[in-house]
Amino acid sequence: MISPTSVSAQRLRILCFLHSFEPGGVERVALRLCESWQRADAEVIVALGRREGALGEDAPFLDYRLFSSGRISTAWFETLWMIVNLPSMIRRLRPDILFCAGNTYTIVAVVMKLLLGRRCPPIISKISNSLDRTDLPAPLRWFIRQWGRVQGRFIDHFVATAEPVRAEAARELGVSDQVISVIPNPVLNRADLDRLAASGMARRSRGEAGGVRFLAAGRLVAQKDFAAALKAFAEASGPADRLAIVGEGPERGALERLARQLGVEDRVVLPGHARSLVEWFARSDVFLLSSRYEGVPAVILEALAAAMPIVATDCCVAMADLLQQGRLGRLVPRGDLPALAAAVRASRDDRQDGALARAQAAGFTVESASDAYVRTMTMLARREPLPRELSAMQCGTASLLPSQD
Repeated sequence: MISPTSVSAQRLRILCFLHSFEPGGVERVALRLCESWQRADAEVIVALGRREGALGEDAPFLDYRLFSSGRISTAWFETLWMIVNLPSMIRRLRPDILFCAGNTYTIVAVVMKLLLGRRCPPIISKISNSLDRTDLPAPLRWFIRQWGRVQGRFIDHFVATAEPVRAEAARELGVSDQVISVIPNPVLNRADLDRLAASGMARRSRGEAGGVRFLAAGRLVAQKDFAAALKAFAEASGPADRLAIVGEGPERGALERLARQLGVEDRVVLPGHARSLVEWFARSDVFLLSSRYEGVPAVILEALAAAMPIVATDCCVAMADLLQQGRLGRLVPRGDLPALAAAVRASRDDRQDGALARAQAAGFTVESASDAYVRTMTMLARREPLPRELSAMQCGTASLLPSQD
């Protein structure tokens, strides 16, 4: 077990665990944070279940430790694979902190506490998705709440990705505010802000092609409810309008069939996964988010940075604040298809307040979040009490890593 005083005499050693490089918002943000911590002189190690996926190109110089399985793919039992292999790595490397990148990884974090006991370093877990799953039937909501209470008992500290998430987290996890820090979701960097702003300026005048170009993006999974986006588009769009759904996933076939059934297959494209949405923002007019639940959606922040008009479902506790109570986009109740279709129809004439939208997005950069995370992790590693407010806004630019003198 690492003593609290030992951390001040060495670099902060952070161990992050990820299943793979497969595209996902949680993994992309985790790799960006790891890179930023490494640049800040932390020792960062990424435990990796398998090498599949394209995100490795986003952070090629991190210290990856692969749990090799030979020719056997661990994709279908990736959580179990991580649970089996991670304890020995923790014992060997003795990290100061375990970083749990999102909700899908919390089961690994809890099991590490159970298996390692006092030998397990402090765990900090980023809340990446809604904890209050009101989209589910009551029995499932009860089960998820009980699982949240288990997390609250075993995980040392949580990061809420926007201020409204803090109250939801405290309620659903059964913990006090003292174990929850607010650090805005670091889905962008300064280079992203510049590229996205340029895409907004490059967007050609609406109506030039005789219709409105709608854009949706994300993994093609039930959570994103792209079926609702298709239905709303089919009901509310004109014959010259177009919809692009950028992403890949298991629901591709079902969405293609639905587009044919709705008679809009000639006006809808599903081009697959894109490493960057910048070009799509440049040639689209309205961003459409139809999710059933989210955390703080990266695509909404990207759309704000690109100064795109937005139509979104009220799919998370932070969404109203992100869109500044309707000043930056149209917000409709989740699961209300007539309201979504009406918003799609009304958005044809929308114009975004570019300066306000870009200012909102600028609060969610990895550069501003990195120091806040390091400060929080350093205090956890030292077993020091954390102040209630540890937001990226309040952290200076100076390094917060322990001195190596």
